[in-house]
Amino acid sequence: MTDEATGQLPIFVAMDFETANRSPRSAVAMALTRVVGGVIERRVATLLRPPTRSFSLKRIHGINAADVADAPDFAAAWPRAEGLLDGARFIAAHHAAFDQGVLGSCCQYARLSAPRLRFLCTVALARQVWEIFPTKLPDVCRYLAIPLQHHNAASDADACAAIVCAAWATPRGQEWIHARTR
Repeated sequence: MTDEATGQLPIFVAMDFETANRSPRSAVAMALTRVVGGVIERRVATLLRPPTRSFSLKRIHGINAADVADAPDFAAAWPRAEGLLDGARFIAAHHAAFDQGVLGSCCQYARLSAPRLRFLCTVALARQVWEIFPTKLPDVCRYLAIPLQHHNAASDADACAAIVCAAWATPRGQEWIHARTR
């Protein structure tokens, strides 16, 4: 029986990346949170060693070159994380275009195939379901009372998962999610 027939939230993965600089292939942190039946089933979070020496975004997430000197590069870390996507209907992310771009760029640079799942943007979801403005991740989390340690990839991914689950609890949210993930 499909999740549509049962009314259950489809299996999905929430994702977050932090980058060293404006280059989408400069990921320094990655987190994937797998949700089954509205409950976090598994999580993979890791620091990544990017192919760059420029860490101009350290002021945002606090990650510098020394922090990731011994971390795996994306090519080494992705196979462990990629398994979380098995059976998932979609990937959720806050400002999904950013995370989708980072994932695609990192996969391309590593000569790996990018996943072919749809991305669902929790910014658009929060605006549609609750009419939240502004819609930065801390704003949405505050509105929904979701704990957040912003710019920590694992916390951001978990928060995106919680946003999707909260939206699913509303008829408007279910309709919006179904319409974008079929």
